[in-house]
Amino acid sequence: MGLNDTPAADRTHIGFFGRRNVGKSSIVNAVTGQELAIVSEVKGTTTDPVYKAMELLPMGPVMIVDTPGIDDVGALGELRIKKTRQVLNKTDVAVLVVDAQLGKAKEDEELISLFEEKKIDYIVVYNKSDLLEAVKEAQMHEIYVSAKDRINIEALKERIASLAPGDDQKLRIIGDLISPSDFVVLVTPIDKAAPKGRLILPQQQTIRDILEADAVAIVVKEYELRETLANLGKKPRLVITDSQVFAKVSADTPKDILLTSFSILFARYKGLLSEAVKGAVILDELKDGDTILISEGCTHHRQCDDIGQVKLPRWIRNYTGKQLNFEFTSGGEFPEDLSAYRLVVHCGGCMLPEREVKYRLKCAQDQKVPITNYGILIAYIQGILKRSLEPFPHLLAELEE
Repeated sequence: MGLNDTPAADRTHIGFFGRRNVGKSSIVNAVTGQELAIVSEVKGTTTDPVYKAMELLPMGPVMIVDTPGIDDVGALGELRIKKTRQVLNKTDVAVLVVDAQLGKAKEDEELISLFEEKKIDYIVVYNKSDLLEAVKEAQMHEIYVSAKDRINIEALKERIASLAPGDDQKLRIIGDLISPSDFVVLVTPIDKAAPKGRLILPQQQTIRDILEADAVAIVVKEYELRETLANLGKKPRLVITDSQVFAKVSADTPKDILLTSFSILFARYKGLLSEAVKGAVILDELKDGDTILISEGCTHHRQCDDIGQVKLPRWIRNYTGKQLNFEFTSGGEFPEDLSAYRLVVHCGGCMLPEREVKYRLKCAQDQKVPITNYGILIAYIQGILKRSLEPFPHLLAELEE
């Protein structure tokens, strides 16, 4: 996988924030060396967050986000400000652009407070420093630049790179659970819901992580698993399955072989697993009239038997025997107020940055609304959650308490 093929969720997200007409877009263009953002003297030219995946040296693959002015006015301005604040939920490094002649305003100070509250590393960039009679000494978190004359732009790039999370801080999908030469069998159904000509992203990324661990990935369809295991000649370290065929795969996998799902692995990868296990058992406490939020991190064409909007509600109703209400969100949508919901059921989050997943988790925790994910919920409904957690003994112990 080349840098240009890096999934958006695995890119360092660099958000550019500030008031209108301070030169955010000019700074974005100067840092990236590309005309990514429209530059104009007219205030409010950037009306929505603009996302651009690219390679930014010396950092590598990043997602650049140019946001609307935080001081925008009117009803539309309020919507733009709301979108700007939502960008913070997926930002790894924040760049606050300030007009060097005007200095920081209350909106800038409020943003800095938000950066610190959300524990986002940030830098304050005083743009248009070429118009100053004398440049002040920069304090911590500050740098003086000129997008117009490209003064200190390279230094700014170095500062941004120094704030980005390193590879050593990132979790592995599966690499830490396996050893070189281990066999790992991946069960990947190819049905009408599968994308044409490719595997879905969690499957692609899991295969890549297995190969990086110098282990062997064996990919089969669900009806090929039993024969494959019989013919391997070596017991696989792990079987990983798509959640929708969990029951069949569990029946076809001998008890002495560890079994889990892509969805469970990604819950762990995104920092959701422990809470998701606790959330699944809430199914047994649901009552008639309860509302469940089913949230997906991406948007896609809905199939007639879509897992999020059709299968999960059906399985949950059949399991609980209750008259339940369901609401749905997808993509960047996620309600800040979760008080109307008894349970949140989230997808695996493969398309969301880890920070965004943790933001959604914290929203649920702060409002004391249980949260789980597709794979864990399906495993619980089918009575195989304990088995699917065997690769993670500490969580298995929590579930049995």
